[in-house]
Amino acid sequence: MNKVFKFFKVILICGVIFILFSLCSVIYFGQNVRPQKSDCIIVLGCKVYGTTPSPFLTSRLEHAIELYEQGYGNYIIVSGGQGAGESISEAESMKRYLVSKGIKTNHIIAEDKSMTTMENLSNSKKLMERNNFKTALIVSNKYHLKRASLIALYCKINASYSGVFVKEYKSHEVAGYLREVPALIKFYLQYIYYKFF
Repeated sequence: MNKVFKFFKVILICGVIFILFSLCSVIYFGQNVRPQKSDCIIVLGCKVYGTTPSPFLTSRLEHAIELYEQGYGNYIIVSGGQGAGESISEAESMKRYLVSKGIKTNHIIAEDKSMTTMENLSNSKKLMERNNFKTALIVSNKYHLKRASLIALYCKINASYSGVFVKEYKSHEVAGYLREVPALIKFYLQYIYYKFF
C-alpha cells in the first residue's frame, strides 16, 4: 500500500510541476515575444456580441491596426467563424470594424469558417499560400500566444507574435491565463496522439 501511495504522490507532484511549468511558459511567452515585419497580420477571432466585436476582440483589432500602420504587414487576415449568440461571423465583424477605421477593403482577407485556434491557423495558412504570403504576424491576447505559436509551428506557418492585455478586464485576463493551461495540455496530448498513433 505504501508503494502505491508513493507512486500516486510522485504522479501528483509531477502533475503540479507540469501545470506550473505550463502556466509560466504561457506568461513568459506572451510577455517576451516581439513582432517582426511580415507579409500579413493574422488576427485570431474572439467573441462577437451580435455584430459588435467584444472588448477583447476590439483590443486585438486596434493592436493590429497599429502594427499595420507601422508597416509590420501589408495585409490583414481576420479569422473566425460564427458562434452561438453571434449574428455574423467573427471575421465579418472584424472586417467591418477595420473598414470603419480606414483600412482598405482590398487589404483585408476574411477567413470565416474556423471555430477553434487550430482551424484559425490552418485555414489562414491556406489563404497565405493562395496569396503567396511567406510570413505572418499573429495577433491575439498575450495569454493565447504560446498555444497559438505551437499550432502555427504545427501548421508550418513562419510567424512572429504580438499580444494585448486588456487592463479594464483584468479578471477576464487572469481567467484566460488559467484556461490556457488545460488547453495547452490538451494540445500536447493531441499532438502526441497524432504523431505516434
